[in-house]
Amino acid sequence: MAKRIIISGGGTGGHIFPAIAIANALIALQPDTEILFVGAAGRMEMEKVPAAGYRIIGLDIQGFQRSNLAKNLLLPFKLLGSIRKSLQIIKDFKPHAVVGVGGYASGPLLYAASIKKIPYLIQEQNSYAGITNKLLGKKAEKICVAFDAMDTFFPAERIIKTGNPVRKESVQIVGKRKEAAAFFELDETKKTVLVVGGSLGAGTLNKSMMAGLALLQSQDIQLIWQTGKYYYRGIIDSYGNQPKDNGIRIFEFLNRMDLAFAMADVIISRAGAGTIAELCLVQKPVILVPSPNVAEDHQTKNAMALVNKDAAVLIDDKHAESDLVEQTLKLLKDEAKMKRLSSNIAELALPLADETIAKEVLNIAL
Repeated sequence: MAKRIIISGGGTGGHIFPAIAIANALIALQPDTEILFVGAAGRMEMEKVPAAGYRIIGLDIQGFQRSNLAKNLLLPFKLLGSIRKSLQIIKDFKPHAVVGVGGYASGPLLYAASIKKIPYLIQEQNSYAGITNKLLGKKAEKICVAFDAMDTFFPAERIIKTGNPVRKESVQIVGKRKEAAAFFELDETKKTVLVVGGSLGAGTLNKSMMAGLALLQSQDIQLIWQTGKYYYRGIIDSYGNQPKDNGIRIFEFLNRMDLAFAMADVIISRAGAGTIAELCLVQKPVILVPSPNVAEDHQTKNAMALVNKDAAVLIDDKHAESDLVEQTLKLLKDEAKMKRLSSNIAELALPLADETIAKEVLNIAL
């Protein structure tokens, strides 16, 4: 019998892309599976999920606003309304199982599933679980995690270490450096740094590269710099369209992450869980600058999980503008350390996360 599965959550690419990967894996395992996504109205999943070929329903829900406390006055009403709508969605769709990947919509939908006695699975991406997942984890059939020692937050007997699903096309980089050099119009033989701050960008990374750009160029280091949507125009206005012979390539968004990863000798990044999962598979030396603007400071905890295994270098956000480029150049000159970092991060890779999670979802389905 065909199974009906709801996948809930979203808000950022870090939640949406793994959710779509799980959906694709479910269809690959059982092609007649019916999948419905539930996301937050007005967030990027409402565009990305239909583009991937799946149906989505939006909830009028928001997260707790630390920067504007007045906006939180509506939160209890939105939460109650979202739970009511989630109960109706479950009644109409009659799912055999529900998956929560994190994000605003995940909480109300999983709570509604628990009321209706629908088995659900939580995919906890981070090394430090948020309050919602900790509460909902008590009744989850399975909790799929990407880091060790998660029994601090969840019942140990329900935890499965699966890793985080990634976009497979982004991490298939073997033998692509020549193609990447041609694509970016760079010199295949020169050292290249890749800076990625996510689809929206990371202000600290951009300021750090602006502060250290002249130093990088003086050392004849090439740069692929993904600024993100919010910062691209200002950076281009400052630097103009870079001439082809200067080795600096500035992009709002990178559509060919595989080629960017293939070209990189060192990667500078934030420390979101999905990004870390990709970096483990890419197996390049990594410098992580965790964002301090996330709940429970989970990016720092994600980064430390790698640093403690000598699998990445960490630079604090507050020190990045003064230290990042200098530390990058230092790493590029230390071949032994680069090799060690690559080897250690490779050992943390879990390439079959999407398929493993999909199998667990089908196992718990009523």
